[in-house]
Amino acid sequence: MSRRFGSVRARATLGATFVVAVALLAAGAAVLLSLRSSLTGQADGQAERTARTVAAQLALGTPYDKLSSLDDDERVVQVVDANGEQAAATEDLERITGAGTSVARAREDTGDDTGDDNSEGPGEEAGEDPGADGGGADLDDDSAQDSLEPGEIGDETHFDDGSATVDGDTADYRFAAVDVRDPKKGLLTVYAGASLAAERSAVHTALTVMLIGFPLLLAVVAGVTWLVTRRALRPVEDIRREMAAITAAADLARRVPEPDTHDEVARLARTTNETLAALETSVERQRRFVADASHELRSPIASLRTQLEVGVAHPGLLDVPGAVEDTVRLQRLAADLLLLARLDAGEGPVAGARVDLAALAREEAAGRPDVAVEPLEPESVQPESVEVESVEVAGSRGQLGRVLANLLDNAHRHARSAVTVTVRRAGGQAVVEVADDGDGVPEADRERIFERFVRLDDARGRDDGGAGLGLAIARDVAVRHGGTLTVRETPTGGALFELRLPIA
Repeated sequence: MSRRFGSVRARATLGATFVVAVALLAAGAAVLLSLRSSLTGQADGQAERTARTVAAQLALGTPYDKLSSLDDDERVVQVVDANGEQAAATEDLERITGAGTSVARAREDTGDDTGDDNSEGPGEEAGEDPGADGGGADLDDDSAQDSLEPGEIGDETHFDDGSATVDGDTADYRFAAVDVRDPKKGLLTVYAGASLAAERSAVHTALTVMLIGFPLLLAVVAGVTWLVTRRALRPVEDIRREMAAITAAADLARRVPEPDTHDEVARLARTTNETLAALETSVERQRRFVADASHELRSPIASLRTQLEVGVAHPGLLDVPGAVEDTVRLQRLAADLLLLARLDAGEGPVAGARVDLAALAREEAAGRPDVAVEPLEPESVQPESVEVESVEVAGSRGQLGRVLANLLDNAHRHARSAVTVTVRRAGGQAVVEVADDGDGVPEADRERIFERFVRLDDARGRDDGGAGLGLAIARDVAVRHGGTLTVRETPTGGALFELRLPIA
C-alpha cells in the first residue's frame, strides 16, 4: 500500500466509504427494482381492468362502435379476431408493437376504425408470425380457445411490454391480453395498454436523485470518518511522539500523556506508563547491581593483589591462607552473580522435575558439622536440628538446594546456639522453616534484607557478613518456583525464615 493510504486514518476512511458505497448501491438497486415492480404492477392492474371491461362488453354482444373504452384518450385498446386481423381499436391509434407478445397493429390512414381490409395482424408489422411467441401464442392456443363458450371470458391474462403510436405520438405501454368469445363474431383477443410514462418518470427521477445524492452522502461519510478518526487517533500520535522523545533522550523517568477518557487509547497510555515504570525500575536495579557488584569485587581483588605483591617482594611474609580465603570469596561471589544473572534472564525450574524437600533438607544439614538429621527429642540439646516430613515439589534440585544452603548459612551466622529446620505440609503447600535463637530481624528491615547487597549493621564485616546476596538469591529462586520467602520472629525472639512452595 502506498504511503498516501498507509495511515490508519486513511484506511479507516476508505473502508468506511467503501462499505457505505456498497450499502447505498445495494439499497438503491433494491429501491429502483421495488419502485419499478410496484409501478409495473399498477400498470398491469390498470391494463387488465381495461381489457376485461372491453371483453365483458364483447361477451354481451356489444357492437364495436359502442365499446366504451375505444374513445378514451388515455387508454389504448385493440380487438383482434381469430384470424389475427384487427376488429376494433382506440380512436387515432396508428400502431401497436409488442416486443415479446407479438402485439402489432398498423392502422392505415383510411379513417376505417375497424381496419378490415388494410390492417395487418399482430406481429406482421414487426416482421413476426402472429402467435409466434409470447402472450399472443399462449392466447391462440387451441385448447384454451376451444374451451371458451359463447359470451365467456378467458381466465388467463397475459402481460408484456410494448409501444403504441396514437395520433403521431409513440409511447411505451404495458399490455394485457384477454380472450373472449363473442356470441356472433367468435373468438376475439382484447389487447389493452396502460401507459408506462409514470413508471419511467418515477424511476428516472429516483435514479437522478440517487446519482446526485449518493456521491454527496459518500463525501459526507468520508469527511466525518476522516475527522472522527483523526480526533480518536490524536492521543495515539501524542503517545508515539512522547515515546520517540523518551527513546531519543534515554530518559525513562518521563511518561506519556494519559487521555481523560476510559477507552482503549487511555488504557494503552496507562499500560505504556506502567511498562516505562517497570523498565525504569529494572534499569535502575541493573545499574545498582553493577555498581554494588563492582564494589564487592574490588575489595577481595585489592586484598588478594596486595598479598601477592607482598609475597613477591618478601616471600616469607606471604599470607597463603588469607590469599586462599580471598580467592574462595571471589569464587563464591562470582557464582552468586552468575546465578542472579541467570535468574534475571528468566531461568526457571525444569518442567516435570520433582524434588523431595525432606531429603534435600537432610542433605544440606548433613554437610555441616554438629547438625542432627533425626527428629528432635524433647530432652535433647543439639546446636542444629532438623524436623522433616516427606513432601515433594516441582522444581530445580540445584536451585532449591542453594536456597536451603543460603538460609542455613544466614541462620548459623546469627544463631547463638541452635538452628532448627522444619519441613511440613500446610494445605496444598510445602513449608520449610529455618529458625535460629539469635537476635532476630527488626520489623522495619524484614523486606529490605531480601534486596541485593543489603547487609544490616551487625553483618557488615567482610569476613563474617558475606556479600549480601544470599537472601536475595533465595527469594528470587522461591519466586521462580511459584512460592514465597518471608521472615518473622520466633517465640524466643530469633529469626524464622519461611519458604512456601506448591506441592507437586
